[in-house]
Amino acid sequence: MIKVSVMYPNVKDVRFDATYYKNSHLPMVIKALGNALKGIELDLGLAGRNPEEKAPYVAIAHLKFDSIASFKESFGPHAKMFAEDVKNYSNVQGELQISELITF
Repeated sequence: MIKVSVMYPNVKDVRFDATYYKNSHLPMVIKALGNALKGIELDLGLAGRNPEEKAPYVAIAHLKFDSIASFKESFGPHAKMFAEDVKNYSNVQGELQISELITF
């Protein structure tokens, strides 16, 4: 299983509408990806190394897939639609990382 993490940096003057992201963007992604998406989690940053530091990311979405091929096949046809929606919730582009998911 793999995890695709989309991380939104907490840079100066960042705008991130978590309500829109939770209630509109992620449901659109879930519907578009269908059964290829095995799970999704959303982290909303509260702090960094200690409670007084700002979080390095305002939000991180974790999407789980069986494989990179499954991710590419399901995500690719909708990538433009997902990217065009960013303006509705943020003024920063998310950084993407694909990871092998190992559970204990």
